[in-house]
Amino acid sequence: MENKKRKRKSKKRRLLITILMLMLTGLMTVTSTYAWFTANKTVTVNTINVNVAAANGLQLSVDGVEWKPVITNEDIIATITGDNENYPDNVNQLPNELTSLAPVSSAKTVDADGHMEMFLGSIDADEAGNYSLTATKDEETKSQGGHFVVFDLFFQVQAETTVYLTDASKVSAGTKDTGIQNAARAAFVIGGNTPAGSATTTIQELKGTEAKLWEPNYDVHTPSGVSNAKSVYELETTTTGASQLTYYGVKAAITTGVKLNSQDTQYFTQITPDISTTKAGIDSGAYQEAFTLQPGVSKVRVYLWVEGQDVDCENIASGGQIAFDLQFSSLESVSG
Repeated sequence: MENKKRKRKSKKRRLLITILMLMLTGLMTVTSTYAWFTANKTVTVNTINVNVAAANGLQLSVDGVEWKPVITNEDIIATITGDNENYPDNVNQLPNELTSLAPVSSAKTVDADGHMEMFLGSIDADEAGNYSLTATKDEETKSQGGHFVVFDLFFQVQAETTVYLTDASKVSAGTKDTGIQNAARAAFVIGGNTPAGSATTTIQELKGTEAKLWEPNYDVHTPSGVSNAKSVYELETTTTGASQLTYYGVKAAITTGVKLNSQDTQYFTQITPDISTTKAGIDSGAYQEAFTLQPGVSKVRVYLWVEGQDVDCENIASGGQIAFDLQFSSLESVSG
């Protein structure tokens, strides 16, 4: 009888310990800051606004047919919904307020279709609470969904032209500022060139081979981002006036989980942005060189996303709002 009582007490004790461990694990999941939004995988960035303007003689188009000085969300959406019938074979992707954005990562690799490869990460924890990253290639589709923004722009110039990002180009927070804008990235895949007046299909089928990457707001981090940098990536940084941090973009699918701070060259590439700007933005007296266009019509595929490997892409930043503004100029400054 005494043995049975001991066994019952032992079982109750083990059950109580198990419950306490589960509660502790749940508490750690809620309060810790980890990369790739581990606390709630379903929370994404709520809002995106895209405004693209050309200045000083540049001509812009979303289809290579109709040219205008300013491209808006509505222009891009029209190519997706079919309201613009000039470019039926586009693969533009613009998340709306219902689908929004999720963290992805890229190593700037451009595939045979002229698309920059993007990878959607997933975080899992083992019984010991160790987190690991897996990733799948995130194929872009023609939709008002997806996890990142991508669309084609067409530029028309009469002579070889260097194109600059002006001081109106920025990535900022919306009405809900969680700091997620500090994890934003943009890239421009230069998609070849054809003489003005070429057939529409020739213009639209241009494909790029090289991506130019822009990292905005590199010198600021949230306190949670600073903590995430140290605890996950073993990097020291500050909330303001920070030096640019090294990060490793995902370049291949990861089927077996790897550590979050892994630098395995099978899966990751160290990224050196082609354009880097501080929170203060682009100086009006010195615009940022983006790319060079040849005479005629050139296709530029634009990517906008939240970089999962950035230290500011962590739980507390999830659910924030973000806005991308792009303005291009053929002059290197307002006085140029």
